[in-house]
Amino acid sequence: MIKELQAAKKELKALSKRIDKLMAALQKADAKKPAKAKAPKKTVAKKVTAADTVFNAIARLKKGTDTAGLVKKTGFDQKKVANIIFKLKKQGKITSPKKGLYVKS
Repeated sequence: MIKELQAAKKELKALSKRIDKLMAALQKADAKKPAKAKAPKKTVAKKVTAADTVFNAIARLKKGTDTAGLVKKTGFDQKKVANIIFKLKKQGKITSPKKGLYVKS
């Protein structure tokens, strides 16, 4: 049993020396490599929402527009445009100087 343990000890010492040599070689290789350039950050494109589409349509017209004009310009149905107008008015992005006419605030 003692001889087996001494043999195992000898093998472990040999393995330890090999590992030390490998680590030294890796450190030399890493030192020779040039510094890695950082990749530019990727920008995430913002999705254009239906509200953005309606707001942009209103903002482009200085005199303003009505819901029928927005339906024609955006392709959305009457109810969707009405709901978006309600939300945009609530957010303060658009105003209604007279009934049925909407302009950018």
